[in-house]
Amino acid sequence: MNNDQESDRRFNIVALSFGLLLVLLFMVSLFSGRYSIPPGLMCRVLLSKVIHIDMTWSRTVETVIFNIRLPRTVLAALIGGSLAVCGASFQGMFQNPLVSPDILGVTSGAGFGAALAILLWNQVALIQASAFIFGILAVFIAYIVSRVFRPTPTLMLVLSGIIVGSIFSALLSLIKYVADPNQKLPAIVFWLMGSLAGVSKKELVTVAIPILVGTAGLFLVRWLINILSMGDEEAHSMGIRSGSLKLFIIVCATIVTASSVSACGIIGWVGLVVPHICRMIIGSNHTRLIPLSFLGGGCFLLGVDTIARTVISAEIPLGILTALIGAPFFAFLLRKTGGKPG
Repeated sequence: MNNDQESDRRFNIVALSFGLLLVLLFMVSLFSGRYSIPPGLMCRVLLSKVIHIDMTWSRTVETVIFNIRLPRTVLAALIGGSLAVCGASFQGMFQNPLVSPDILGVTSGAGFGAALAILLWNQVALIQASAFIFGILAVFIAYIVSRVFRPTPTLMLVLSGIIVGSIFSALLSLIKYVADPNQKLPAIVFWLMGSLAGVSKKELVTVAIPILVGTAGLFLVRWLINILSMGDEEAHSMGIRSGSLKLFIIVCATIVTASSVSACGIIGWVGLVVPHICRMIIGSNHTRLIPLSFLGGGCFLLGVDTIARTVISAEIPLGILTALIGAPFFAFLLRKTGGKPG
């Protein structure tokens, strides 16, 4: 068996394992929570929508499963997987395994947009729209600023993202400063910590469409990211227009990240830790890394969300848990690998 066949075999085994784990966590998420539903009953309720089963449960059980937990579970898996794909794509594009999807300032911009909407209107639809618009705007500004300096475009793009992110972080602090400390400020702080509580079917559809579009775009160009990771000169020698490809990747990743932040607040570490783990398992070939990152990211955020709403009576914000789990684990990975990507 040659190396390519061995790599394909290993990828298939790992992807199948991640897929089964994702299904398991999905089912656990549906029957776990403060309103306990036995796994057997949960399966019968789900099957009742496909085949005829006599209804032996209350309407409350159906409401909890289909209106509360199912939208939340689907969105958790989708956001986790998509953020991991964005992280893997950016890490390949910037040729740095320590890059995350928020490097261009999208989360800072989206956070400011959400805080501004909470301060002025405090309506869910306007908060999500404002977060999405300002997230896109932040990356657009960073990209325009970076284009002024053509000699080192990649470096300037990173520096521009840091500058823009810092500006929007300062504006966010200003919003917190002027917000009403009794009502507006707690709402802003809680939203920024991240949560999937209260996700409805309508919100799921609204957020899922741009996330799926952006993620699909990154899936389509995943083999080209392998070329970008070799450097611009190598890409040009192979007839690849690296500038246009980078812009396409940035647009797709920004749409995904801004949509995710607009739906559930700022959730860090998913796009940094998960691709790094997957790269250690199967290597840096993005044709395999990006699909595996999607499965791994879905597993990670599903597990974290389940813990967030079951470990204590009050729900723990997702941003707190992802940092508490992701940061120490990432430090362990760095020590184990010596900082090498894989």
